[in-house]
Amino acid sequence: MGCNLGSQGRPGAPTVADGVSPALPWARCPHCKQSRWLLCCKQTHGLRGVIPCTVVYTGQFWHVSDLHLDPTYHITPDRTKVCSSSKGANATDPGPFGDFLCDSPYELILSAFAFMKDSKQQVSFMIWTGDSPPHVPVKELSTKLVISIIGNMSSTIRNFFPDLQVFPALGNHDYWPQDQLPVTTSEVYNAVADFWKPWLTDEAINTFRKGGFYTQLFESSDSSQSLRIISLNTNLYYGPNSVTVNITDPADQFAWLEGILETSSQKKEKVYIIGHVPIGYLPYARNTTAIREHYNERLVKIFRKYSNVIAGQFFGHTHRDSIMVLLDEEEKPVNSLFVAPAVTPVKNVWQLESNNPGVRLYQYDLLDYSLLDLWQFYLDLRDANKKNESNWKLEYILTEAYGIEDLKPKSLYEMAKQLSLPHSILFERYYSNFIVSYDKTLVCEEGCKACQICAIQYLDYSSYTDCINREATWR
Repeated sequence: MGCNLGSQGRPGAPTVADGVSPALPWARCPHCKQSRWLLCCKQTHGLRGVIPCTVVYTGQFWHVSDLHLDPTYHITPDRTKVCSSSKGANATDPGPFGDFLCDSPYELILSAFAFMKDSKQQVSFMIWTGDSPPHVPVKELSTKLVISIIGNMSSTIRNFFPDLQVFPALGNHDYWPQDQLPVTTSEVYNAVADFWKPWLTDEAINTFRKGGFYTQLFESSDSSQSLRIISLNTNLYYGPNSVTVNITDPADQFAWLEGILETSSQKKEKVYIIGHVPIGYLPYARNTTAIREHYNERLVKIFRKYSNVIAGQFFGHTHRDSIMVLLDEEEKPVNSLFVAPAVTPVKNVWQLESNNPGVRLYQYDLLDYSLLDLWQFYLDLRDANKKNESNWKLEYILTEAYGIEDLKPKSLYEMAKQLSLPHSILFERYYSNFIVSYDKTLVCEEGCKACQICAIQYLDYSSYTDCINREATWR
């Protein structure tokens, strides 16, 4: 049983939640249409009936990932030369905002940030989970060029949001040669630290220079509790990184992480974990972790231990839109994890599916930083190129699309159980969102669905393997 998907769609397969308007929310609560700073009465029809009305104060933050700027992108009659990131393949239908065989033209990235700015959302901060350079052969990049591109993207974000707190993380392409991020200070770490000085404290910058990771408190006058951001360099655990082979604790990041989480626990802080390469299993490849398996096991153990401190985890890298629910040893949901889709629409020639460009907005409870909702926005790339204008739209609101109360672990676990049911309409919706409404005719069944369902619910080797074996027998 593999993880391949089918290419023939079912008539009427939903891609957007019923009743979800594609209109922009304009800094208003999706339920009572009031400003987020006002009391909002939210009544949601959940999986087990009507959930009682609750009153919460909410905050918001943006999440962007995988910009992958391709500076070579240009429209030319020779489609093999539209972009270096196509690696000589014919661009499919290139336009001003890109092509599905190319990484992002600058115009696409500008349109994403312009949309975010023009939406006038009242946000507290932004998380940016890495990967600025393009997917090109190693010889076409250099340390100097990689540094230049990261600097360009950092400046672009600051120009659009000069007063916004940004918490960035490094991606596996944010180095040269790609994937080979080191365990000690380097030219790239130092240069990027300088780019990110406007956003980070001196202590965070000094830590970052040593290993590409950091932690920083986010202080808010609207909350009595402190939020700590931990930006991990999960690229140190990435399979293609030959630098860290046979190293038990690359850059001592595990020890550092446990120390920070223990201190946060003692101080009653809440923590958001951000990083590029996610933990857990890839939802499109059977029995394959995103990072090396033994590193994954260790992170899962750490995150279980401190699940009462961690209020959310946020990653990128896969270019797809997915969720994960961390279960404890008794299979009780203890943590919510989210993988954001990419801004770049690029795919390989052999891939059946890609993704439309996406950015997202989270809503959280100001009292305890628990996650309340997620608004996913996307650009229909084909339509944008055809009309020569970028019309970013709301793809879905997570609680409304899946009929859950919030984004807390218990709610996501209930959602996962619904997705796993045979012939689940919700799963059809989930898969369409997974590829950011790229192609409504694509379906994910049998082995493909098994990989998705097991990756959502089981992040460690033992439970994931049991799930795959159960699914193989059951299906």
